[in-house]
Amino acid sequence: MSAARPSRREAIAAGAALAGGACLLADDKPALKGNVNHSVVFWCFNVAGEKWDLDKTCAVTKSLGGKSVELVGADDLATIKKHGLTCAIVGNGTPKEPFKYGFNNVKFHAELKERTGKAIDAAADAGVPSVIGFVGYKWVDPNDPKSGEIARDDAFKNCVSSLKDLAAVAEKKGVTVCIEHLNTRDDSHPMKGHPGYQGDDLDFVADILRKVGSPRVKLLFDVYHVQIMHGDVIRRIEQTKDVIGHIHTAGNPGRAELDDTQEINYPAIMKKLTAIKYAGYVGHEFIPTRDPLAGLKQAIATCDV
Repeated sequence: MSAARPSRREAIAAGAALAGGACLLADDKPALKGNVNHSVVFWCFNVAGEKWDLDKTCAVTKSLGGKSVELVGADDLATIKKHGLTCAIVGNGTPKEPFKYGFNNVKFHAELKERTGKAIDAAADAGVPSVIGFVGYKWVDPNDPKSGEIARDDAFKNCVSSLKDLAAVAEKKGVTVCIEHLNTRDDSHPMKGHPGYQGDDLDFVADILRKVGSPRVKLLFDVYHVQIMHGDVIRRIEQTKDVIGHIHTAGNPGRAELDDTQEINYPAIMKKLTAIKYAGYVGHEFIPTRDPLAGLKQAIATCDV
């Protein structure tokens, strides 16, 4: 015998229950479009407020459909792998304030080659695609503005020479060294801006990378920093698409959430990245000012085009 036909009220109730179940599933792990490889920058969620540890950061990232937790040390890669994630870009092994000690300063070439070389080896062993690097502060002593400045032309030559040397190691291992452009205008917080950084001009950094001429030495295009120093972000993506190796996001002003209090149009920027066929990772690197989980959900949803 066939089952009795449900009443209209019962059918509506059943439909609502199914919809509610679908919503719960979507809340557990949102259905992403797959055009953007979302990554979460660990330090941002470990500096204030709840101070997520690496295990929690990985668990949250996975629950939101992210693929990577990044900017950790080589010793942390096993933890990320345990959660079924990758690390889009690993630190270069410099213990503190690595952006101060860069390839512009010959004093640090030997140490950077050793440290970055070890990071490249660890990345290759773990299947990590990239290692971060920096131009460095413009002063002879990075911690003392009175020590004198490294001439811009010398900084350019020093970076090219050292990075060409490192490129041979990176090419052999199949790992990309990504040099980050940073802003020097925001002096309100040590991680919101870097007064003294010699790689604050995107064209200067891109020209260094083109001069190095290696497919394994690329640009870390941080949208937040580019917005502060240059603006015109979409045009800048087009102009540097040949050297872009990694992307970072954050809201401006303030390096906070990607919400309606900040000025960057992230959906349009993500559409531009898909248009140029950028296939790397987008690392969310904002400093939470409210519930970090809500902010991270919003960042992923905003950038999922």
